[in-house]
Amino acid sequence: MTRSDGGSFHQMWRELLPIGRHPASGGYRRFAWSGVDGDCRAWFEEQATARGLRYEVDRNGNQWAWLGDPAEGDAVVTGSHLDSVPDGGAFDGPLGVVSAFAALDELRDRGARFDRPLAIVNFGDEEGARFGLACVGSRLTAGQLTREQAHRLTDGDGVTLPRAMEAAGYDPDAIGPDPERLARIGAFVELHVEQGRALDLSGDRVGIASAIWPHGRWRFDFRGEANHAGTTRLADRHDPMLSYAETVLAARREAELAGAVATFGKITVEPNGVNAIPSLVRGWLDSRAEDQVSLDTVVGGIEKAARSYADAHGVDLDIVRESFTPVVEFDHALRDELARILGTDTDLTVPVLGTGAGHDAGILSGSIPTAMLFVRNPTGVSHSPAESASEDDCVAGVLALADVLEGLACR
Repeated sequence: MTRSDGGSFHQMWRELLPIGRHPASGGYRRFAWSGVDGDCRAWFEEQATARGLRYEVDRNGNQWAWLGDPAEGDAVVTGSHLDSVPDGGAFDGPLGVVSAFAALDELRDRGARFDRPLAIVNFGDEEGARFGLACVGSRLTAGQLTREQAHRLTDGDGVTLPRAMEAAGYDPDAIGPDPERLARIGAFVELHVEQGRALDLSGDRVGIASAIWPHGRWRFDFRGEANHAGTTRLADRHDPMLSYAETVLAARREAELAGAVATFGKITVEPNGVNAIPSLVRGWLDSRAEDQVSLDTVVGGIEKAARSYADAHGVDLDIVRESFTPVVEFDHALRDELARILGTDTDLTVPVLGTGAGHDAGILSGSIPTAMLFVRNPTGVSHSPAESASEDDCVAGVLALADVLEGLACR
């Protein structure tokens, strides 16, 4: 069996690396429907056409590159996303897309013959950095987000999703469920850099996902009374920042008690003046746990504490659950087939591990069989410019993905 040195991977990686990189932070700002997002999309189209693949964009703005006729059905699909969180790392998402094209190159070098159609996909707006909801492209496709709900999404500058899509040259009125497309897919395998250190600690280059923890995002609106910071007595204040700050600490305590995670990572303040007591503090909670009971315990404890702090400071509080994904158990038969392929045909050991991070594969798992491969991250850092993976491990991921695709789609 031919085993490449990952030459095409390295070339593509160098081409993609500068797009959307912020010179000051070193991180990436590849936000949905922005000019930088358009540059990433153009790169994807170039890779597809250079390989003679059938390129198309679906009604929800997801990009597809097809080898074979998708109408035949039972297709094997791989890929990920190209957008990023604010000042995110280079690997989260793009590693899966670049590896998909490189795996196809590897299979062609091997002279592989395909029995099933093969596709590479770039799902739009996976991170939700601009409009606050993750996995918009895959949620729309799977019918987990309606057109009406999507049209209400607004970014921090007040730009609606429809307006942003129109500015980028797409039709926002066409978005919605795409069951016919999903019906053509027999298996979806997403490769992703690990967002954690399990593989680094075990010494393995590649792993297989078992499940995604249940997770969600909640918005906490603390409404107080704006006033002068220099003249208002402490006893006379209705300061929502105090309630918010105490809630942040409560989230840490509740998460530690339950063995879960809880993060307030985004905040807006009004009127946002140095010498003004805020009238509104709006914070977003992200919480994840290994099981639903633990997650409910954590979020319930945080909500109870927040309401208590708000009452104590004479502040009103509204809590809105903006998104939620239950536990995702990846298709057991497909997961076991990946383990068989990699355990039988390669010298890799492939541990099976869970993750607290959400992915398009998790969204699609309710509609089609899905699985995930992880590539070792030596620091475990993600959603940061410090996110990393070694060149050797990236090539190992490409070869593992090629082996999986060959086992699923080739003679």
